Formats: sequence, structure tokens, C-alpha cells
Amino acid sequence: MPLPTIARSALLASVAAMAMTMAGCSSSTEAPATTSDATAAPTSAAAAQLETVTPGKLTIATGEPAYEPWVLNDDPASGEGFEAAVAYAVAAELGFAADDVVWVRTTFDSAIAPGAKDWDFNLQQFSITDERKQAVDFSSAYYTTTQAVVSVEGNAYADAASIADLEGASVGVAVGTTSYDVAAAALGEDSLQVFNSVADVVAALNSGQIDAFVTDLPGAFYSAYVEVDNGVIVGQFAGSEGGDEFGLVLPKDSALTAPVTAAVDALRDNGTLADLEAQWLSEAVDVPVLQ
Repeated sequence: MPLPTIARSALLASVAAMAMTMAGCSSSTEAPATTSDATAAPTSAAAAQLETVTPGKLTIATGEPAYEPWVLNDDPASGEGFEAAVAYAVAAELGFAADDVVWVRTTFDSAIAPGAKDWDFNLQQFSITDERKQAVDFSSAYYTTTQAVVSVEGNAYADAASIADLEGASVGVAVGTTSYDVAAAALGEDSLQVFNSVADVVAALNSGQIDAFVTDLPGAFYSAYVEVDNGVIVGQFAGSEGGDEFGLVLPKDSALTAPVTAAVDALRDNGTLADLEAQWLSEAVDVPVLQ
């Protein structure tokens, strides 16, 4: 389904830019107008005692550019977009006022490289892996990817509202992936065409060889609005079993790793992360759950 609240051209430009490695730049920002009363409260004494890059401030990094739906309008200080909202929720849980949050920009690769950092934590869809843990710390997961269905405008299945509506569709998947496992369980193996890679799956949809394909939701945003001609995200499957886990990145052996992880865990336990996921990765971009 086309994105109703985000201009397609802006999304295409910003998502396409994520494939490029760009030099980072930094800037301080004011408090977002959308923060809650809790977020706007003065920084607590406990937060002020945390070991941060700048005493009394929480420096958060994200990509350059930061793209939708993770950050709206490349403006993380607005608090709009899933990761921008998560960042301010973590800051508030740690006891920081919104106007004590400072944003800086980094490339993806530099954030997970060994060495000193000029930020307290970084978020730009970093999957938690054992290899990366050798160079940096991770919080517990703030998001686990779901699997989504991508099709093209005008296709008979582009407006499917349920799994049943996809009956009869020829659906592509990459071999040996979580996408295959989820699609096989939901749609049946007889509905699937299996390819060697996601690139082959995308090519098959563009050539009309298949009606749709299944991939993880972050990949679906990129594929539907950059790689596929007139692409649309039909919907996402319920559940995230086997999906990649996104974590906040911190410098290796950071004193903040434990409190930041505790903050993420609290936000998960009290339902805040689920609410933000529904708001920014489902409702705001119209990616319904296929039942």
C-alpha cells in the first residue's frame, strides 16, 4: 500500500541515500515539540551522575541522512519517526530532559568500528551480531524485524488485506532465509518460488515472473520504494520469530551499557516500544498486519 503520510519522492530520495557512505557531521538541537510531559521534565540528579560524553547531556547519534519511517524529515530532534521516538523514550527513562539531548551524525560503518566515540549511543537499524560485539556494545533489542510482502501497483494482490487474499499468488523468497520460513508457514510451500538471493527475487518481481515477494520489513521499505518499479508494501506478517534484532550501539565497555539496556528493557516491559512500533512502523506508513 502506498505511504499515505510520507511523500513518496522524499522517501525515495532519503532511502536511496542510505546505500551511500557519507561523511558524518554533528550539531546540537533543541527539544522536540512532540515530547511528552515526562520527557520534558528536568534532568534528574541520577541522570546527571551518569558517565556521558558531555556531563549532564545525553549525546545520541544517528545516520546522515536519517530516513523515514525511522526518522521523519531527517530531523531526529522532532521526536517523530520510530527511532527518534525510541531515542527520546530511552532518554526520559534514564532521567534526561529533552533539551539535554544532543544529536550528532555518523556513518553506519564508523559507528560499529573499534575506537573512541563522540556520542553516548547510536541508533540506525544496527542488527545485533556476535561479530559486531567484538568492537562495540549493544543494548538489548528495541525492535525485532517482521516479514513483509512487497508487490506492485495494479497487481491483483497489491491490495490484499489478509493472508487469505494472497491465495493463488506466486510469491518469491530467497533460499535459506527467515523470509522463506515465514512465507512457507503462512502461505504454503506450493505458493513459493525460491531464488538464490534477494536481488534475484526483486528482479523476478520487476520482470513479472512473480506477483509478490517476502522480505524483512526494513528491506521492504527500501525495495518497494527504490528497487521495484511502482512498488508497494502489501502488509506484514504477525510475529517476529527469527527476525533480526536492532540494538542501540554504545562504545565498547561503556559505563552506560547497563543503564541503557535497563531503560530499553523497561520500555519493552511497560508496552512503550510496542506502542511506538505500531505508531511509526504500521499506522503511520500504512503497513497493516496480515492475519
